[in-house]
Amino acid sequence: MLDYKFIKDNLEAVKENIKNRNMHADADKVVELFDKRTALVTKQQELQQKRNENAKAMKQKLDDKTRAELIETGKNLKEELAQFEKELSETETALEEAARQIPNMIHPDAPIGKLDTENLEVKKVGTPRKFDFEPKDHVQLAEELDLLDFDRGTKVSGPKFYYLKNESVFLEQALIMYALNTLKKHGFEIFITPDIAKEEVLKGIGFNPRGNESNVYSIEEEGTCLVATAEITLGGYHSGEILEKSKLPLMYGGLSHCFRREAGAAGQFSKGLYRVHQFDKVEMFVYSTPEKSDEMHEKLRQIEEEIFTGLGLPFHVVDTCSGDLGAPAYRKWDLEAWMPGRNGGEYGEVTSTSNCTDYQARRLNIKYKDDDGKNKYVHTLNGTAIAVGRAMLAIFENYQNADGSITIPQVLVPYCGFDKIGPKKK
Repeated sequence: MLDYKFIKDNLEAVKENIKNRNMHADADKVVELFDKRTALVTKQQELQQKRNENAKAMKQKLDDKTRAELIETGKNLKEELAQFEKELSETETALEEAARQIPNMIHPDAPIGKLDTENLEVKKVGTPRKFDFEPKDHVQLAEELDLLDFDRGTKVSGPKFYYLKNESVFLEQALIMYALNTLKKHGFEIFITPDIAKEEVLKGIGFNPRGNESNVYSIEEEGTCLVATAEITLGGYHSGEILEKSKLPLMYGGLSHCFRREAGAAGQFSKGLYRVHQFDKVEMFVYSTPEKSDEMHEKLRQIEEEIFTGLGLPFHVVDTCSGDLGAPAYRKWDLEAWMPGRNGGEYGEVTSTSNCTDYQARRLNIKYKDDDGKNKYVHTLNGTAIAVGRAMLAIFENYQNADGSITIPQVLVPYCGFDKIGPKKK
């Protein structure tokens, strides 16, 4: 959430930012409610002062008439204050709700655009493989090798659920261990996080728990939701706290199940593992001072690149355009791996990393005490180390062989215990 005064003082820039993000939010309403709240607070303080003066006067030696008049004045002031406090509370609630709709500001170097097709390529690593045979997509490969069962996943749980089977189970665990060990090497503290979080935590991170377009599975009458990413639970970990500056940055790595309804446009058909309702993911989350957050953002991107370079997968990095950022992100890098079976061969997103500046911290009330003794909001950053399903998809398609087998990337062999997946013996 942006600072109310910042919105008022930079109203036109905030409006332009909303436009560039291709979002709808009423910045004028925020300013109107902010001014109303300011006026109400001023009036409340005046009334409180009058009440205090009246109470002070009551302690003096008074005749009956004067005392009765002061009692009546005190009663009226009490009623007036109660009314103002009610109106102030309602105004503050409306102000916060309106301000929550305002997205974070955009990094001045981020490209302006509406669609992901307008993201700017900044780096390319590796060369897409040229096959001397007709390559298969990951669904065909997985079904022929008995690694995935989408049909029974649909029968038991519904569309976009699936069973992992046989070697794919060990491959998933290998990918997780590879990612966790990489993060441990870089100094991250490692967590397995809860799969459920309170709605206020989701709102603080920037997820909408309710509504037709929400991608979140809400738990009815509990005020909780299934998490869509460990960003939610790692971000909520220090909510309402004041952190020690000397301990920043805090770098957390979290393994979690992820649940996404994929409502709206994102829920349109996409084949196989690319877009599903449940998957496992290792997430990076950082609490940083404002001065270090850009540096930490680069660090998260470099770790993502290290992981996928180690897997031997061709990928490129894109600077995400304004319309594809999402409300909390100040700037976001997407890493897209080459997927031979995707529309005849194209890049598909496998990780992203975002600098959210103090946008989430304001909503979650996470601060640190600076050298000047003042409490200031931290900057928060997040990044995907491994989203297992999409990483597995890319491995299947890029490492397939003419005989229908799949070679395992060398870095994963020590974790899964085999170097190839071949046809099952009948």
